[in-house]
Amino acid sequence: MEKITSDSLFSALKGNVIAIRRNRRLQPAEGVGGKIFPASYSGGVYAEEERMIDGKQQHCVIIDSVQSQANRIEEALKLNYYKPGESKCDIPVVDVTFTATETPEVGHVTSLDAPHRIADAILRDSELDGKLFRETEVGKACEATQSDATALFRYCPTALIFGIWDSTGPRGGLGTKFQRSLVSEIIAVNAVKGVKSASRIDPLNIATGAGPIYKTKGSDWSLEEIKGVKGGKPSEANHGNVTPTIDAKLGGITCDYAMQKTVISLPALRRLHFAEGDENRIRAVLLALALCGVILSEADMDLRSRCLLVPEGVAVWEFLNADGSTIEFTLDANDARQLLTDAINACPIKWNTDVVVLKPSDKLAQLLKKSRDIQAKQNGESSSEE
Repeated sequence: MEKITSDSLFSALKGNVIAIRRNRRLQPAEGVGGKIFPASYSGGVYAEEERMIDGKQQHCVIIDSVQSQANRIEEALKLNYYKPGESKCDIPVVDVTFTATETPEVGHVTSLDAPHRIADAILRDSELDGKLFRETEVGKACEATQSDATALFRYCPTALIFGIWDSTGPRGGLGTKFQRSLVSEIIAVNAVKGVKSASRIDPLNIATGAGPIYKTKGSDWSLEEIKGVKGGKPSEANHGNVTPTIDAKLGGITCDYAMQKTVISLPALRRLHFAEGDENRIRAVLLALALCGVILSEADMDLRSRCLLVPEGVAVWEFLNADGSTIEFTLDANDARQLLTDAINACPIKWNTDVVVLKPSDKLAQLLKKSRDIQAKQNGESSSEE
């Protein structure tokens, strides 16, 4: 197999390579046939569909969507490259810091966390040195275009990899838009839905007739009758046994195997243009960042409760040429980090390594505080409702 270097990526971008791809087979950690729980969606359903795989129609369930995979990859980049509070980072980061507000528990929201990346409303409604973010040099990166994406490369390169639509900016739906160049998803192949049982045995064996109990504020309760409050069973205060139930809607699945499909589009990267230097050297950094993020994200395949996946074997990456031929390579975490470092060092444009620290505007801080107060009040009231 070819040894991949930053020069390999540069050559691929200059040549006739149209994609870098990998198909990786996964199994539940407990082994073949083990039950896993896919993501659930509005209405309490799984995302199910029929797909043609190996020439056969197969019933598939989406375990992790394209959007979720992008978020996991960005999370892995943040985990490996940025510790909140640091002033320097090897990859560009914009950090909205809430620690000095009335909601310090929020901590930090970065351009690697926010759903719309650098164009997110959280950043838009924050300030840098007393100026609204969009009025600063960094904030104006949201105005970048495909004909000159230099500013986004400097301050938020992940927007050029995972896509961005500045729909929250002054131009609304006409705002800056970049397509995804990296797409990854995980599906279950030949999936069969199962059921989930639920029950609880109370060590105290408190009988239903020991009630009624009357809910007060929070999780508190009383045996004394409270005017205007309807009495309930002890189980409403989590005392007593809970009758076993079966959930046939979201009971997990078994499958032949899970498949993670990852594709990086080189044409999408070639459409990006920059104001200075060899453009393919700049694009090679984006390609290295994409590969590095994917590899680093695979250190944690515990996607959610009862959905821990492991690979069936070493996964092989491919350069896919325009004529359909392929060249294989492998890449581990250490090599992926070095690949990114080498690509950065060879790049004619240096991206920003000073962490851009924003503070939430007064109106955003007040909106968040008011929202938290309302939620706390609603939680308290709901516990004492009839």
